[in-house]
Amino acid sequence: MAALTRADVEHVAHLARLGLTEDELARLEGELNHILDQYTVLTGLDTDHIAPTAQTIELANILRDDVVRPSLTVEEALSNAPERSGSHFVVPAILGGESAGGGA
Repeated sequence: MAALTRADVEHVAHLARLGLTEDELARLEGELNHILDQYTVLTGLDTDHIAPTAQTIELANILRDDVVRPSLTVEEALSNAPERSGSHFVVPAILGGESAGGGA
């Protein structure tokens, strides 16, 4: 497998909008080439007798069961709101226009 050049690392850093120093670029060039070297070692392994797998560990549902329980009242939820309109929070518009509400 071909090694990454300093120019390759600089190009990828530029695409990712990373402002890397000269020392960071040099370190990453070495680290990324080491990763590629290790991948080359793995490509030499005989995997003909290993069944394909999409998951390396058993999956289990780690979510808790939904349990209905009392919630905050509207008044409790809005009690610390800096600004409100009826039973709603009022927030600044972020997508332009003067209304925080959506259009059709």
